Amino acid sequence: MKIFRADQVREIDAYTIEHEPIRPIDLMERAARQLHHWITKRYFQDRKVKVITGPGNNGGDSLALARMLADDFYDTEIYYVEFTDKVSDSWKMNHKRIIEQGRVAFHTLAQGNELPHFDPCDLLIDGLFGSGLSRPLNGFPAEIVRWMNHMGNEIIAIDVPSGLMGEDNSGNNRETIVHAAITLTFQFPSLSYFFAENESCLGNWHILSIGLHQEIIHKMKTDYFFLTKEFVASLLNRREKFSHKGTFGHVLLISGCYGKMGAAVLASRACLRTGAGLLTAHIPKFGYEIIQTALPEAMISIDQSDIIFTQIPDLDPYQAIGIGPAIGCRNNSQKGVHELLDKAEVPLVIDADAINILGENREWLEQVPENTIFTPHPKEFERLAGKTSNHYERNRKQIGFSKQYHAIVVLKGAHTSISCPDGTCYFNTTGNPGMATAGSGDVLTGIILSLLGQGYQPKLAALIGVYLHGLAGDLAKKQVGEEALIATDIIENLGNAFNEIRNHE
Repeated sequence: MKIFRADQVREIDAYTIEHEPIRPIDLMERAARQLHHWITKRYFQDRKVKVITGPGNNGGDSLALARMLADDFYDTEIYYVEFTDKVSDSWKMNHKRIIEQGRVAFHTLAQGNELPHFDPCDLLIDGLFGSGLSRPLNGFPAEIVRWMNHMGNEIIAIDVPSGLMGEDNSGNNRETIVHAAITLTFQFPSLSYFFAENESCLGNWHILSIGLHQEIIHKMKTDYFFLTKEFVASLLNRREKFSHKGTFGHVLLISGCYGKMGAAVLASRACLRTGAGLLTAHIPKFGYEIIQTALPEAMISIDQSDIIFTQIPDLDPYQAIGIGPAIGCRNNSQKGVHELLDKAEVPLVIDADAINILGENREWLEQVPENTIFTPHPKEFERLAGKTSNHYERNRKQIGFSKQYHAIVVLKGAHTSISCPDGTCYFNTTGNPGMATAGSGDVLTGIILSLLGQGYQPKLAALIGVYLHGLAGDLAKKQVGEEALIATDIIENLGNAFNEIRNHE
């Protein structure tokens, strides 16, 4: 699904109004119906509702919602924040409907007046500002936001928490952004929803479809997307009846060192569970019995060193190569990484210590083959590309890195982002905090390597792999919870994740 800028969403709204066709007030009514449906499914009528409304269309949405809640016998009051004498036409019409209905108390909050106190159990609806702000709030609106946050009530934000900008919040003031428990956004999330520094403002966010015109959505260009189950299902290949193990690729995984052979076991097991036909694990000598015992399905290539990776084997048999999990960063391992970059002619996945080695030898990045997949966590990416002050800036640097080195970067996190050489960027929507555990990244490396070996193009291997990894983690969470979740649980749910995607298809 596409992610649009606020000005693009306004253009999509206008196109829908003209070409559906539908009156602006009726489109607003449709949006309010979706809000009403979501809230009434989750909150009983004994919960009093206080609606904080501004003068624009976001305020108009909140007025329509207040009227609908009152029709369903919710005790609802409106508090209009008066900081301008200009209101939108749809706001005026919804205000008139509120007056005609006669069930909702309407209060005006003006600068200098004492602000009310609400019962802690009251539900607050934030309809002050919508998307499209370009600077931090100040003056009376900023005072209202601070008041809302200070009271500690549960807040549901309409479309976007008031004060939050759609893309770059680098210069924003966190104290003048509503801290919502829930954000109900229309049709598309904003780019800012995918950055960690905004989590405390957004809470849990949900997308409500309001039937915007599909023609303009399809035509409108953007470089940002987020992954959905429907999209991933459309990418999966089907296995033919007469396929054999050679059909699904022979891959090489270079991983493990003394004391950290578990990384090799986890990545290898995930690789095979994702469908690779053949896997050869290149490991130090002492790890031979560990891999043979833990994973009899894998073949072994033994390094000349007892304890670390120092040399690459013959690369001819392999359709894809993964390198990095727990190989260490010693000088001989660095020489081995450089040799691989010099000789590899098949798709690569570079992870963990291999990334750290490249961070120490950035001039080697020029030798990385096109469409190589990097899978760093934030600190590893920092070593590779340099420091940033916030997640938006880091995302811009990530995209710049992909374009400069013609590489795919899988930057791991709550919404793992996948940047591509063409400048596009995809955010993942699966996964949970329980996956912040040792070995989870090794599992992802094995998954992506497997998909590369099966013939998926590198970009698709990265997109499918990230989504599949997160979904397997979500299924594991249902079984063991977040705290008890370990990397092995993710591997054991890969089959269930495939089934869920294919069943959805």
